[in-house]
Amino acid sequence: MGVWLVDADVLATSRFAISPLIETIDVLGVLATADPQLWERDWLARHHPTFRARVAADPFSTSLISTALAGSWMPDFIGRPPEAAEVSFDTELARLRATPADTARADLAVAISGPLPAELDIPDPAGAVAGLLAWVWDHTLRRDWSRRRRLYQADIVSRTAAISQRGWAAAISGLSPKVRWLVAGRLLINHHDRPPRHLLGAELIFIPSSVRHGRTAWDLPARYALVYPASGLLADPGAHAAPAALQRLLGPTRAGILRRLDQPASTTHLVALTGLALGTVGTHLRILLDTHLVERRRSGATVLYYRTPLGEQLLGETTT
Repeated sequence: MGVWLVDADVLATSRFAISPLIETIDVLGVLATADPQLWERDWLARHHPTFRARVAADPFSTSLISTALAGSWMPDFIGRPPEAAEVSFDTELARLRATPADTARADLAVAISGPLPAELDIPDPAGAVAGLLAWVWDHTLRRDWSRRRRLYQADIVSRTAAISQRGWAAAISGLSPKVRWLVAGRLLINHHDRPPRHLLGAELIFIPSSVRHGRTAWDLPARYALVYPASGLLADPGAHAAPAALQRLLGPTRAGILRRLDQPASTTHLVALTGLALGTVGTHLRILLDTHLVERRRSGATVLYYRTPLGEQLLGETTT
């Protein structure tokens, strides 16, 4: 098993972060495999032809995708976690681009478990990787980043609230099917047969992403990250559609908001999830409050809304 040893001090200083570079790497993976999630199908259909043409014209990119990015081990220098809670794509890319050539070649060799092919053994492999990621960002992701960023911010608000209610162990166990909190400060991150890593004195960072199954990243020895799928935020909108009977009773918009409150959420969170205006969400929440289908509580500076037993019962009655 792949296990990280996490003591109380590491948990106390752990944090969430948003990374446009990590998201770009995950988007590159979808483009390379042409294996989209349901919500990505239209996006992939728009961008895949130009991506294939870009890669076909570049032997380095072709080899990188078919070898170093095709296995279970990403080269360390490519996916390093961000140094701050939120940083620009250009800042992250500049750090990647500055990777010494010897370090980049060594990381690529580890990823492919052997000597580098001629296409990867070039004077500036980090610069070539940065060029590919910059293309992916500019052509397929930049215009959609503000929407994704709002969704990831909303996810962080929700998970921070869960931590305050149930503690780190419960919150971490819900990040990904692979991740589970074991006894005595042992965090299961995957099922690879590797020696445990002790994170003593290191930062532990949690990064929401569109990645399907979750993965790890690190900047040794001081920074470790779990990149996790943001819970349902980018899924097919139909996955959160309220039952037809409930829509007839409450109206489709109000029923949809109630349906989404399976976890406590703020008004801002719901705006990001639904795409509705802040005032519209606020109006529907007031009606749901007045009818005792939802309640609210404060968590720090954020007000969170959640379904009451009556709201749960109403959903249960209409979904049986």
